[in-house]
Amino acid sequence: MNTLATAAKDLSHSLHSNRSGAIAVLQSRLADYRQMARPRIMVMSAAAVLSGFVLASPIVMSWTTVGFAVVGICCLVAASSVLNQVLEFDTDRRMNRTADRPVASGRISRIEGAGLGICASVIGGALLWNFVNHNTSLVAVLTMLSYVLLYTPLKRVSSLCTTVGAVPGAMPPVLGWLAAGGELGLEALALFAVFFVWQFPHFLAIGWIYRDDYERAGLKMLPSFHDHGVRTGWIALTYALAFVPVSCLPRIAGLAGPGYTAAALVLSLGYLWLTVRFVIDRTNVRARQLMFGSLICLPVLLLCLVADYLRLVS
Repeated sequence: MNTLATAAKDLSHSLHSNRSGAIAVLQSRLADYRQMARPRIMVMSAAAVLSGFVLASPIVMSWTTVGFAVVGICCLVAASSVLNQVLEFDTDRRMNRTADRPVASGRISRIEGAGLGICASVIGGALLWNFVNHNTSLVAVLTMLSYVLLYTPLKRVSSLCTTVGAVPGAMPPVLGWLAAGGELGLEALALFAVFFVWQFPHFLAIGWIYRDDYERAGLKMLPSFHDHGVRTGWIALTYALAFVPVSCLPRIAGLAGPGYTAAALVLSLGYLWLTVRFVIDRTNVRARQLMFGSLICLPVLLLCLVADYLRLVS
């Protein structure tokens, strides 16, 4: 009897250990998937999609449609990030900031990563096609493909990759606009322009902070790695100057009133001031201040735009 009891106890302990081990492996794998999807970018994209949807909607929105739109587009954003990491596993492992990514570190195989990215893209495209509209699905899939097939390989070739990558980066509010049934007119162009121009000082600041990593990996993320950031600073300043009038385009397009215009001028001039400081003193400290300032500027600008629009239509 004692032998049977001991054997049963050992079997129970073994089953419990195996179950705990399987759960731990599953949790680890899901954590890797989450890291590959880059949830912070997904959250920012979701906010931009929702803003575009609200701006193109009548007073009463279809929450079912906006829900499918946000989920579908976020699936495609995640697919872009995952497939980017599959293609860039070699350069990722050379950079300190990306060496621990699941594919670069070897925790996830390239085949598994590619499968995950393809599944996310199919799910996202299908959700948009069946529950939102065909235009949104087509444009969203093309946006994802441009990021993966154009921007990603171009990073090894030319600093023009920043310009090419800024196109899919500026699409989330336009996709939200299309999801609500809006057409590709002046309003959508204004939203695109705001996001497109905003990205350059932001990404050039990031590129300057991680310039050593990028150079080590052979990525052409800056105009030059060997001029002490002179051209980088001046290009950032050019776009920061352009952002001042561009940020006011939604008013011209009829999406907002004078309240938004005042907020846009304050925020864009603040963005310009941070960029000027970076141009004068091209240190990592100034670059980080510019980067964090940019991450405050755009969400607040969007909030002001949506709030002013809702005030106009109410």
